[in-house]
Amino acid sequence: METYIFYGLALIGLIVSFQKDKDKTRLALKKSWKSLENILPQLLTMILFISVLLTYLNTGLISRLIGGESGWGGVMLAAVVGSITMIPPFVAFPTASMLLKSGAGYMQIGAFVSTLTMVGIVTMPVEMKYFSKKMTLYRNILAFLFSLGVAFLIKEVTG
Repeated sequence: METYIFYGLALIGLIVSFQKDKDKTRLALKKSWKSLENILPQLLTMILFISVLLTYLNTGLISRLIGGESGWGGVMLAAVVGSITMIPPFVAFPTASMLLKSGAGYMQIGAFVSTLTMVGIVTMPVEMKYFSKKMTLYRNILAFLFSLGVAFLIKEVTG
């Protein structure tokens, strides 16, 4: 439902923009189309890579490797897998719930979900195109460390 609301708001904004200045709106639409054309090959490659990766990493295998008893080794594994996997949050949270029900640990899932949403190893080439290599590396390293901090806090809270 929220998606339809956002699409509706975007359409209303486009109509208002078009009524205000047709030439600028057309130019903005052309620029956005060009941006999509430039990023599409890399985006499709990432989607293909992630699809193949998720085919081989089933829930049972992941839950055994990142179970509650796996400790910090499981946290690191979950953080690395989360860093190289690209799943939207609306899929990540139900996946995390399913993994928890299959025996995964809270600490491991905390690291997995936080790296999944904040660290982008697969998206680094695209990010480096728009930002510098240095900034991209710093952002990803800090996000990874923050994710480990999340896992530590979950451990402290859950005991």
